[in-house]
Amino acid sequence: MTKNVTIMAATADDAHEIAVMVGELLNEIMDVIRLPSFHFDLRETADRLRDFLIRDKYFIFIALDECGKAAGFLSLYESYALYAEGTFGTLPELYVRPPYRSKQLGACLVSHAKSFGTSMGWKGLEVTTPPLPQFDRTLAFYEREGFAITGGRKLKVLL
Repeated sequence: MTKNVTIMAATADDAHEIAVMVGELLNEIMDVIRLPSFHFDLRETADRLRDFLIRDKYFIFIALDECGKAAGFLSLYESYALYAEGTFGTLPELYVRPPYRSKQLGACLVSHAKSFGTSMGWKGLEVTTPPLPQFDRTLAFYEREGFAITGGRKLKVLL
């Protein structure tokens, strides 16, 4: 499957299609957890993404199938922490559309992210998955890709 897929750095021109996939991802998460946890507006998300990409605040890799249709994407941003010995990448979103799942596309996107992180001089990548049984397959995927549980839970407060 991955031999028929092209992974490329997204540009501002890709913002709308990626925003559509963000909406698909958030809807899937809310269906699984049965809570309306996210506010999603397609136009606002696409505008925000364009801004992030133009200002080099976000790095997105989009996977296109053999017909040029978006099959999935992965996003990264640079983070800093003393515990991490400097800079590292945070992976906030990884999404593969249902028809392309279980065909190594997610692994291919993660591999691309690792190569990109190395080229940026990052010490590693971090990702957070919800500590819920519904996300056990997601956790197992990341562990197969070399990620290890390091403890803690993601907490947030709205400002």
